[in-house]
Amino acid sequence: MAKNSGQSTMKHELGLLDGTMLVAGSMIGSGIFIVSADIIRNVGSSGWLIAIWVLTGFMTLTAALSYGELSGMFPKAGGQYVYLKEAYNKFIAFLYGWSLFAVIQTGTIAAVGVAFSKFTAYLIPAFSEDNILWKLKTGVDAAGHDKFFAISAAQIVSIVLIIFLTFVNTRGVKSGKIIQTTFTLTKLISLFGLIIFGFIMLKPEVWHANWTNAWDLHNLNKDGSITSLTTGTALGAIAAAMVGSIFSSDAWNSVTFIAGEMRNPKRDVALSLGLGTLIVTVIYVSANIVYTGVLPLHEIATAEKDRVAVAASHVIFGNIGTIIIALMIMVSTFGCNNGLILSGARVYYTMAKDGLFFKQTGTLNKFSVPQFGLWIQCLVASLLCLSGRYGDLLDMISFVVVIFYILTIVGIFILRKKYPDAERPYKAFGYPVLPAIYILMGIAFCGLLFAYKRDYALYGLVIVLIGIPLYYISQRNAKHEDETVINS
Repeated sequence: MAKNSGQSTMKHELGLLDGTMLVAGSMIGSGIFIVSADIIRNVGSSGWLIAIWVLTGFMTLTAALSYGELSGMFPKAGGQYVYLKEAYNKFIAFLYGWSLFAVIQTGTIAAVGVAFSKFTAYLIPAFSEDNILWKLKTGVDAAGHDKFFAISAAQIVSIVLIIFLTFVNTRGVKSGKIIQTTFTLTKLISLFGLIIFGFIMLKPEVWHANWTNAWDLHNLNKDGSITSLTTGTALGAIAAAMVGSIFSSDAWNSVTFIAGEMRNPKRDVALSLGLGTLIVTVIYVSANIVYTGVLPLHEIATAEKDRVAVAASHVIFGNIGTIIIALMIMVSTFGCNNGLILSGARVYYTMAKDGLFFKQTGTLNKFSVPQFGLWIQCLVASLLCLSGRYGDLLDMISFVVVIFYILTIVGIFILRKKYPDAERPYKAFGYPVLPAIYILMGIAFCGLLFAYKRDYALYGLVIVLIGIPLYYISQRNAKHEDETVINS
């Protein structure tokens, strides 16, 4: 295979603001606008709704502050993949990188892309998911109804968005960072505006009703009925509710992937992690307080297509609220996808350097970015858009992601013993207590999810386990190439 004529090293063009905007921008996609409906259906009360978001925020901040130590020790492209390799071995690191490529990063890119197109359809109805452009009969279901593989206008719009942002990011990290910083600042200002106006328009009678018996934990069904919970099912309900909040808070570690392009990675990656996650946590908790101040709980639970923010915006701004929120979500998802696309390819680049991914992925183009990695990421994300199954894939992202977060934070303890004298420009905040608390909370979350929502866990584990034979195939191929070089 011909070598890509490009640069041998990445350019150091990103600063603290860029890193912080990448963290915040990658975290805030469409989740905060919709997942609170499902959370309320699981826990049934305002107190528990806010508690879920606070608990998720605490976990996210703790993990981010812990990662700061690792980012200072290993300030290079690849981030979490590198940390896992250094703490454990290539095998564990490969399973993470494979999971990232197969579903975590690409599935999130697909879901955020489709969210962008769905809300674009508010302004341009022709882009709706109901506008089917092509379909092919694939069989008959158990009830005798025809089954079709269909492609909608929304899917095409999402793919065009992914291709466009991928192309922009192949032109250099500077192009990507301009979009990221601009769109993230815009959506942060917009979200703070929504929150401020929400507090101004808060309805005392709605607030009082929602916060009476605020800690009564139960399922709130769409038909308005209530299902009581036993102690065991209550724990399962909390874990199920956290699936949405954890997914909405994920991708905060994206800045670690691009450490090789930071001007001062030993300092700025850790600061970006802390600042970005803190900003987003404040926004998420505040937005949900606003929801409970303007919408009765049953309206949150039964919001059309779970679009809680649309319903809240209609109360706050009147009829124009739908347009306002549609524009906000378009800006939010556009910027979020740019951050996901920019950062993900850096992991595949580092994997390729270790002989664990397509060789061409380990090359840089003339703009000093991993162009091949960007395009294969684009291809997989686009296929997930077309499959219509990205939603199913995302259901178990939270389980897989938290498992790897736990392993990475355990890695801090391992590396303290493995490299006691290594330079640590920043040490994990609250070590060893806070990292240990995160590990226990993460294990509890995964355990409860496995016990009460087993499908989430099993499908996630299948994705990870598929990586095992792929790892050994890559090692066999690498060994064969080494022997060929020696014999030649």
